[in-house]
Amino acid sequence: MDIIKKIEQEHLRMDLPTFRSGDNVKVHMRIVEGEKERIQVFQGNVIRISRGTVDATFTVRKISDGVGVERIFPMHSPFIEKVELITEGRVRRSRLYYLRALKGKSARIKPKNAY
Repeated sequence: MDIIKKIEQEHLRMDLPTFRSGDNVKVHMRIVEGEKERIQVFQGNVIRISRGTVDATFTVRKISDGVGVERIFPMHSPFIEKVELITEGRVRRSRLYYLRALKGKSARIKPKNAY
């Protein structure tokens, strides 16, 4: 078992910021199209974090042209260039699936420093 843990430790990323559910993040993904490579930014609210070692993931939800778009990112993926924390949200639960049913102003998450 120690051999497996050592191999997993080699593939973990330590450069990601600590973020929680409800935070607004920008995820810079490296996209490969044929021989070209570019960076695409996906900005939205973190609605779920699945902890673990190498298999940890987080789900980001954004509204694009009035349609909700969710994307699941592997946390330790080499295709993630960087993750920027924009704002910290004030939420009381870890899974924010209720945002799928809301739209408009009610779907916003209050920032942590607002009173």
